[in-house]
Amino acid sequence: MVMEPTLPNLGVVQPVDSGTTTMTTDSVSPMATPSIDWDALREAARDAQSHAYAPYSNFRVGAAALVDDGRIIAGCNVENASYGMTLCAECAMIGALHMGGGGRLIAVVCFGNDNAVTPCGRCRQLLWEHGGPNLLLEVNGEPRPMSEMLPVAFPEHSVFEN
Repeated sequence: MVMEPTLPNLGVVQPVDSGTTTMTTDSVSPMATPSIDWDALREAARDAQSHAYAPYSNFRVGAAALVDDGRIIAGCNVENASYGMTLCAECAMIGALHMGGGGRLIAVVCFGNDNAVTPCGRCRQLLWEHGGPNLLLEVNGEPRPMSEMLPVAFPEHSVFEN
């Protein structure tokens, strides 16, 4: 099933003479977003979980996301004997996002031991900061916006900044 996400009107990217791009709002229209291939995201999340390091819980988690430039990125959990230091699959995926040049997340799928799972609260905040309220998260086979999954998220820019 392919769904088109609804995103806010942010403007149109226009090339400038220097070879860079700039965002303008004079002719505001919805930005083009890639179609969501949920099957490909599920496959990438399942593949990612096979790389998990989970010797303590044996709970292997994989997360995959569609980035606004069309890339699919993924991450797996990496446990630590102290548990609290465990790296969630979603955190590893965000690291892959930044290592690959950044971007905004459009849709996310997570699997744990071959079953669909939803991210913990910490990871939901992390996903919010890299995709915003309209990021779609597959829950029980249905896409749900982050605004439903984390209704009172911290703002993307911390209120604790100096």
